[in-house]
Amino acid sequence: MAALSSVALCNVVPSGRCVAQIFPGAKGVPNSSASSFVCGDFNLKAVSQRQSPAFAAKRPSAAVAKVSVGDEAPPLQLTDQNGRVFDLAKVKGKKNVVLYFYPADDTPGCTKQACSFRDSFEEFRKLGAEVVGISGDSPESHKLFAEKYSLPFTLLSDEGNAVRKEWGVPSDLFGVLPGRQTYVIDKKGVVQLIFNNQFQPEKHIAETIAVLEAQVEEPKSFFQFPKFF
Repeated sequence: MAALSSVALCNVVPSGRCVAQIFPGAKGVPNSSASSFVCGDFNLKAVSQRQSPAFAAKRPSAAVAKVSVGDEAPPLQLTDQNGRVFDLAKVKGKKNVVLYFYPADDTPGCTKQACSFRDSFEEFRKLGAEVVGISGDSPESHKLFAEKYSLPFTLLSDEGNAVRKEWGVPSDLFGVLPGRQTYVIDKKGVVQLIFNNQFQPEKHIAETIAVLEAQVEEPKSFFQFPKFF
């Protein structure tokens, strides 16, 4: 019954507080339109940006991001929802990492994304990947968010958005809305995918799984026997 309750909660849309939660005292943006953007409930065709090694070879991304596909992921140490320090360097050589930046806890778009990662958590585990979310919320906020929706993965607190800036995560809505961007980092610590889509948060899950599955399949080619007949 608890599982059903947490799934049902994912579809609850908070009213009116979304903008204030992310941008307290924000001026110049009408509440109705801004909250639609912030809450991930805007009825326009979403624009996705996907960087993979093949894409990066055709179109260098250094001009729009400080971290690009093919780069080694920068050092990252942040506090999680349980008050523990997560160190990206300690995961290197052990697991792939799906690192996703999102605007804010407990807003509809971010809740939909978090619940989608939760529902696919076992699949990520089988692919040898650890899911990690990052936003500017406090560890206490993350803890409440994780408990409310039964999130089984790590949420990191980037208060002040220092890591977001260091990684070059672009903002949306003319710089008003923190970007929603996901990175796939392989076991060697190299960035294999950068995917940006603010208004279709659930697409981040499909994109990351596709990249992880491709990495699992690649080694098989080394063990194929040559065909003589």
